[in-house]
Amino acid sequence: MKKQLIALALIASTPWSAAAVAASPASPTTPAATTTHAAPTAKPVPRRRAAGISGSARQYYAMTWGVDQLSVKLAESGQLVRFNYRVIDATKAGPLNEKASKAMPPEDGKTYWMVFSNKGKHVKAGDRVSVAIGQVRIDGLIVQN
Repeated sequence: MKKQLIALALIASTPWSAAAVAASPASPTTPAATTTHAAPTAKPVPRRRAAGISGSARQYYAMTWGVDQLSVKLAESGQLVRFNYRVIDATKAGPLNEKASKAMPPEDGKTYWMVFSNKGKHVKAGDRVSVAIGQVRIDGLIVQN
């Protein structure tokens, strides 16, 4: 009895079993050729889901660090990762620029960028990354191609 239940469970769980049962003639008067079934089509599964950072996170970075329009992109055939941001409050965005260039303070409304090495191409398009510069940490950025 237990072997029959296992066999029935296996037959019922296979996707082709319903088509095979429907195609088998129930009586000699029903031809098997009249039953047609569409073959199931496989849908491509995306490798990664690029949703980006949430609106509340963007608002937090704007209020805390004075930056918006945050993005991370691959550059130079994936050998470099480029981090872009626009300064909306130069005073708050100061920590992002303190190690890069002390001679030129950030200005409101300007877009800035930094490049990080990606030797070995460990970071790929669609990956979720965090950018840490000094005391500034920006989490959940999706790498674009």
